[in-house]
Amino acid sequence: MEISYITELMEAFTILCFGMSWPISIRKSLISKTAKGKSLFFEVFLLIGYAFGILRKIIQLTVLGCTGWIFYLSFFFYMLNFIEISIDVCLYFRNCKYDREALFLK
Repeated sequence: MEISYITELMEAFTILCFGMSWPISIRKSLISKTAKGKSLFFEVFLLIGYAFGILRKIIQLTVLGCTGWIFYLSFFFYMLNFIEISIDVCLYFRNCKYDREALFLK
């Protein structure tokens, strides 16, 4: 088994493991309807990190010609995580609005 195959597989599993937490976070944001306990700063930095991961994959594809199902799997997980974090960021702003409205009604 080639070392580049193993490292691509490890990367895909790493991103998969990170991404498994985002549906839980999204569900919590939907149900709680509050931004308390959330950090926009943290989520924006995660978005930036995943954007760099996506750019890395695009460079690997276009310049280096990397392909294969493991390559595309990790690229898919980068995109999925980016989308999930984006959803959670949108919910953060929605929940901030709910928090402001709750303060106003008190």
